Amino acid sequence: MNMTFRWYGRDNDTVTLEHIKQIPGTKGIVWALHQKQAGEVWHEQEIAEEVAYITSHGFHATVVESVNVHEDIKLGKPSRDAYIENYITTIRNLAKHGVKVICYNFMPIFDWTRTDLFHPLPDGSTALYFDKTKAMRLDPQQLVDEVNASSHLSLPGWEPERLAHLKDLFAAYEHVDEEQLWDNLAYFLARILPVAQEVGIQMAIHPDDPPYSIFGLPRIITGAASYERLLQISDSPANGFTLCSGSMGASPYNDMVAIFERYASRAPFAHIRNVLIEEDGSFAETSHYTSDGSVDIKGIVKVLQQQGYTGYVRPDHGRHLWNEQCRPGYGLYDRALGIMYLLGLWDAYSNGGSQQ
Repeated sequence: MNMTFRWYGRDNDTVTLEHIKQIPGTKGIVWALHQKQAGEVWHEQEIAEEVAYITSHGFHATVVESVNVHEDIKLGKPSRDAYIENYITTIRNLAKHGVKVICYNFMPIFDWTRTDLFHPLPDGSTALYFDKTKAMRLDPQQLVDEVNASSHLSLPGWEPERLAHLKDLFAAYEHVDEEQLWDNLAYFLARILPVAQEVGIQMAIHPDDPPYSIFGLPRIITGAASYERLLQISDSPANGFTLCSGSMGASPYNDMVAIFERYASRAPFAHIRNVLIEEDGSFAETSHYTSDGSVDIKGIVKVLQQQGYTGYVRPDHGRHLWNEQCRPGYGLYDRALGIMYLLGLWDAYSNGGSQQ
């Protein structure tokens, strides 16, 4: 297990690489060129500069999250071919600078959805929260305005430049159902996977978050059946998954231990975090500690250890602790605690410890 930490760059993160360096066992930085818009080419010079900065602090920079997929590709518009060519150029450029894994998603419009970025928890911390009832009755634009107003940092997946055209985007998706979205994903993969395989990069698709339709938009990466369909599209070794216990785990119908056990060999990257699912389907993002949520984190780490998993892992969304002023879900303290919990489980299982 190769422990990593997601970082949003020198200009858009309250956490520094000097901070991250003090977390034991953390080997790599999961990064991106967050100033780049979906569809733009990532040029070699800007990639080289970011990689050099990360490696100068003693980390590897082999995992990128995310190279965003332009909406025209998801919609299957004629313009998609030009954007796919740009994506291919970016894959080649990243490979030249040591990148081995690209995490991406194929979610329409919203990369993720929460109704509250600072929801109070019983212990006095705050966390990301999804009120399912509220989400189902809210106008999407109202939700965008509420979420963006509650954060002073830009939120990847919720870029104002893209969401300024929200009405037009929803209109464009009126005639795109799940089958069409699958077709558009297959078209995209048919073009990029041969190149990724050629240059030694694994594409690792991230689950939809939450893993079911909201606002009438199609969602397709929602559970084990989605992974089976992805493998039917292409069995290329470049066609991989990002296993995310919090995204897929937000549905009580997904057995995350079983999913990790079955698909870890096809997943070069994993996000491990916990969520507490409420009776109505709403969920709060808790600490990583197994007993605090609905996901069996202990069981997930155990099956990874039993398989000798060598892929990249990172703690995912953390709570906001001790008055830390940070990017929603991406502060230093709780993710550092998450790393120590995950590594502690790994060490215990490596020494023959039981799940109990």
